[in-house]
Amino acid sequence: MPDALKKVLEKEPVRAEAPCRVDMGGTVDMPALHYAIRNTDTVTFNIAVALRTKVTLLPHRAGYVKVSSTGFDSAEYPEDKSPFIGHPLGLMFAVAAFFRASGVHVVVESGSPVRSALGGSSAAVVALVAAFARAWTGLGERPLSLRQVVLLSHGIESNTAGVPCGLQDQLAAAYGGVNAWYWHPTASGPGYDKRTVVPPKGHAKLNERLLLAYCGSPHDSIDVNSVWVREFLKGTTRDKWTQMCRHTVDFVEALAKGDYAEAAACMNREVAIRREMTPNVLTPIMEKLVDTAVENGCGGRFTGAGAGGCVWALGEKGALAKVKAEWDEILAGAETARLLPITVDGQGVLVE
Repeated sequence: MPDALKKVLEKEPVRAEAPCRVDMGGTVDMPALHYAIRNTDTVTFNIAVALRTKVTLLPHRAGYVKVSSTGFDSAEYPEDKSPFIGHPLGLMFAVAAFFRASGVHVVVESGSPVRSALGGSSAAVVALVAAFARAWTGLGERPLSLRQVVLLSHGIESNTAGVPCGLQDQLAAAYGGVNAWYWHPTASGPGYDKRTVVPPKGHAKLNERLLLAYCGSPHDSIDVNSVWVREFLKGTTRDKWTQMCRHTVDFVEALAKGDYAEAAACMNREVAIRREMTPNVLTPIMEKLVDTAVENGCGGRFTGAGAGGCVWALGEKGALAKVKAEWDEILAGAETARLLPITVDGQGVLVE
């Protein structure tokens, strides 16, 4: 029915929100990698952080879809002519198209800097899918499970992006918390097991041992990820990925025991291999931040696929205080660079 969702939203807008994340061990959540090395413990790790992306669905003029998002010019198109590629808001229009949205205004408010490699786009998609799914129930449709929200969000994002995409960002946005994801591909689709590494009662202690810095320049993960995937497929780096998986497994075990020194050491071993494979994974300011963390006995790592965006650190409180003081000086020299608040978000996606 044309503009059916518009009628639902005229009764009551729908709002949803989902957290961003910091991560370690990424890229092996891409099927191209974990299908090939499935006899290895293929694991990724992420912490959902309380930098939440919020979406609101409002009624709009009939036959059109409008998207407004933090950091971008608003855009409006006829519902059958909205762009999915070649437009900074194409992903939002693609989600709207799946739900046959018409007469809808999508408003996106980001709690993190644009293109900061914190998984903000995936958080937005998860929140938007959850919001549309809730609005659909007003038309008599069945609600989506959390797993369905994750898989649908990933399917839309990966096909719209036109490049291989992993699944861990959508999982962090949907579930929240501090989790390791063990990848067990099957013939019937993506298989993964969730392990809670730090339970909610341990979040406050972990919060005191985390730092997050935005480096002042947006990231471009496509080039780095394409190099990683291409070299893996050529067979030249698979041994390195096996090593990084082992370091991530050891990191998870150390963090679960509260051994922050060992967790930091494992974190730095993993990053060292990635820097060897792709030196451009760190910009000059990111190099300073990571090296400062390592020199002070902490772990330092880029978020996502690096090449701009953010760096996060993990360590004992005393060592982390020294890192923070040095990071303040480093960041002061770069316009828009700054420390970001970082606390564990234990809730995942929420819908009003």
